[in-house]
Amino acid sequence: MPRFAANLSMLWTELGFLDRFGAAARAGFDAVEFLFPYAHEPAQVADVAGKHRLAVALFNMPPGNWDAGERGIGCDPSRRGEFQEGVGKAIAYARALGCDRLHAMAGLTPAGVSEESVRETYVANLRFAARELAKHGLMLLIEAINTRDIPGYYLTTSRQAFEIIDAVGEPNLHFQFDIYHMQIMQGDLAPTIERHLARIGHMQLADTPGRHEPGTGEINYEFLLAHIDRLGYRGRIGLEYKPLTTTDAGLGWVARWR
Repeated sequence: MPRFAANLSMLWTELGFLDRFGAAARAGFDAVEFLFPYAHEPAQVADVAGKHRLAVALFNMPPGNWDAGERGIGCDPSRRGEFQEGVGKAIAYARALGCDRLHAMAGLTPAGVSEESVRETYVANLRFAARELAKHGLMLLIEAINTRDIPGYYLTTSRQAFEIIDAVGEPNLHFQFDIYHMQIMQGDLAPTIERHLARIGHMQLADTPGRHEPGTGEINYEFLLAHIDRLGYRGRIGLEYKPLTTTDAGLGWVARWR
């Protein structure tokens, strides 16, 4: 059966971040993920996750100035030093939280920089990050994001992602397949997942339009989740959606898969 992780950056947002761990446990989850833990000390987050017996499945490396609209700095040639510092910070958190997967956001394509330079920077940064993570037995992930939610994002399709992964050439670099983003950008979900399953290190879901829970939009999750299960995927699937009403009211669909 699918193994879900509640995304604490999207769910139970009426609660403070640390209080969301308890809400996830009460809802029956055994794992969580989130965008960023860096507003809290590693020990704080580790303590609350441990208290509620929750595994931390995934979080992102530092993204630059998120509040100012930055969405990662991986492809920016002027931010290589900052990116490398962020790798070290993320590893420290991952080790404290027992998390074995980290996502490095590509970021917005910097203005006035050639495609060649942007790509070279992104590949070099990912190679550096993958090698640093490998020293600690960690997996590095990259995710393609749709251009409607984040206009100008550098990495937008699975094809581009796999080309980047091939160029980096590190065995611990995998694709984070976000079903919502990929439905918007390319569709053909089931065959793409089947074709590239061995290179997918994590999945996330939401329905579209609206980015709400499964059953509220056009994606046939009854079919797709069964298909993913039949393929033998054993990683986590993060619930990275905005509840249509409240988080708890929208979790009825999960019971089918428990």
